[in-house]
Amino acid sequence: MKALVWHGKSDIRCESVADPVMEDSRDAIIRVSACAICGSDLHIFDGVIPEMQHGDVLGHETMGEVVDVGKDAGNLKVGDRVVVPFTIACGECFFCKRGFYSGCERTNPDRAKAERMWGHSPAGLFGYSHLLGGYAGGQAEYLRVPYANIGPIKVPEQLTDEQALFLSDIFPTGYMAAEFCNIQPGQTIAIWGCGPVGQMAIRSAFLLGAERVVAVDTVPERLALARDAGAETIDFKTEDVYDRIQALTAGRGADSCIDAVGTEPDTWSAAEAVVDRIKTATFLGTDRPHVLRQAILCCRNFGTVSIVGVYGGFLDQIPMGSAINRGLTFRMAQTPVQHYLPMLMDRIVRGEIDPSFVITHRATLEEGPDLYKTFRDKRDGCIKVVMTP
Repeated sequence: MKALVWHGKSDIRCESVADPVMEDSRDAIIRVSACAICGSDLHIFDGVIPEMQHGDVLGHETMGEVVDVGKDAGNLKVGDRVVVPFTIACGECFFCKRGFYSGCERTNPDRAKAERMWGHSPAGLFGYSHLLGGYAGGQAEYLRVPYANIGPIKVPEQLTDEQALFLSDIFPTGYMAAEFCNIQPGQTIAIWGCGPVGQMAIRSAFLLGAERVVAVDTVPERLALARDAGAETIDFKTEDVYDRIQALTAGRGADSCIDAVGTEPDTWSAAEAVVDRIKTATFLGTDRPHVLRQAILCCRNFGTVSIVGVYGGFLDQIPMGSAINRGLTFRMAQTPVQHYLPMLMDRIVRGEIDPSFVITHRATLEEGPDLYKTFRDKRDGCIKVVMTP
């Protein structure tokens, strides 16, 4: 089959690889009908994510048709159209039983590596390094889905692939980011990053009752899409973000702040951001947390900072004194997608949101390597890429 394969920093190729095979009675094999490039895939493209190996198949936003299924794969059958969560969960361990599927204790065969880095291991993920299981990803013609009795969810006939695809990751992640804020009527939510997850967070914040959403970015197309949803926007290259949020909130600060950017923010003029770049370039640091610092300072007393942007290691110069003295709450996670799937599927079916609004580029797998570069460089108005193998 054809797949997008990692061969090093900025080196992704469309190649022929072995077809997946059934390995367990709970497995399913799907023929991929749609897959996407996620913003977190760009961290792999940029060489930020450790434990990648030459030949790794990428991708964790995937859906398709079941073509083979094990006898213990729940109620799935050949011919079912399904969307696949990016988090792999057993459904039986301590965390899965409590709905914390992304903390699954059983699905990361590389858990010892993760424990050395983070203390404890999260769940395995599709297409996201040998720190998180080494599972082949779904930017391919076929995908093996382990624990298929827990992961995939059937897609109603009335929904198109493009409406359902983002239930695999970015819609649940954006929704979770807003849900973490415990939004009350009349509140203002500030969101850093108007990429795909940020766009989902903007719309989810309004769905959950926010009166006002303030979106921070600098890419014109992203800011325009945020305004289409009703958000007020701040271009961080032309305005001081802290001063603008203070002005918009009568000096109180945003009720909650969402970091939907993570470890690789765009170029910032702030001195500490320059220092972050120097530290990571000289291996004196692992992440560039400028957005998180700003979100903390822009959040009101006893507000919430919600973090869904990806960080991998250790963060320097975080203003914990500000957070502690002002009573901030931090909420963060890799999304337990299985927890959100049924409810968010219902929202799409009811017409409350159509996640396909975020798609700007449609392509084949063969065009994928070039579109990684387009997406990373924010060229050609690229916000979200969907590929149809």
